[in-house]
Amino acid sequence: MERIEHRACFGGWQDVYRHESAALGCTMQFAIYLPPQAQDGPVPVLYWLSGLTCTEQNFITKAGAQRYAAEHGIAIVAPDTSPRGDEVADADGYDLGKGAGFYVNATQAPWAAHYRMYDYVADELPALVEANFPVTSMRAISGHSMGGHGALVVALRNPGRYRSVSAFSPIVAPAGVPWGEKAFSAYLGDDREAWTRFDASELVKSAAEKLPILIDQGEADEFLDTQLKPWLLKEAADAAGYPVYLRMQPGYDHSYYFIASFIGEHIAHHAVALRK
Repeated sequence: MERIEHRACFGGWQDVYRHESAALGCTMQFAIYLPPQAQDGPVPVLYWLSGLTCTEQNFITKAGAQRYAAEHGIAIVAPDTSPRGDEVADADGYDLGKGAGFYVNATQAPWAAHYRMYDYVADELPALVEANFPVTSMRAISGHSMGGHGALVVALRNPGRYRSVSAFSPIVAPAGVPWGEKAFSAYLGDDREAWTRFDASELVKSAAEKLPILIDQGEADEFLDTQLKPWLLKEAADAAGYPVYLRMQPGYDHSYYFIASFIGEHIAHHAVALRK
């Protein structure tokens, strides 16, 4: 690994690292905030997954999360949202290709060569972080929009691996909305049965662990009725007896103004679980 950014922040350090990813077959970057408590011993980790068009920079520069992470003694790891590099396949538009990995393992050409963001987030990145930084194996996961989808799917498919999970404005039923249908068709092919392995509204129906899910959703979100539809997850979860706490927030949209307004509450939610 190579550290390429190192900035003091709320008594801790906001760093960015570059490394070669075996899962993705390319060079990747991820951000890690180490709170001041990490100077005295290992701390738990919150993994944050960002949305369409984002890199590791959006969350660390816009959300204001470091203040709350420092208060609670939690590290935050924020990876990029897709494989990168000249050799990596791309497409026109913001919702497929680079910046739009959708946290799946692609099976279709040309995407299968590099687009294995599920393996990267679920396995490779945590192993790398835990081997090289003063952190424990106590993990939480959260994200926004496409990243909220990723956080829910990774938590639901890996019982016992995370202490808590939350999301802002997640794509909860990607198999039935335009963003998800476009990405899944390209990355996973036409077999819709294969899509269910990356669809939170399907996964809650048979989840082996009922880890409570906290979701904040802005009522003024421009994508609410077309791409997000959080009620679909809530309905599926209620039918399965799975605890989902959906908080509809009047006036808020899809932006980082929304995330910054409630990120402190989310980090406090994770801190409670990480202390158990």
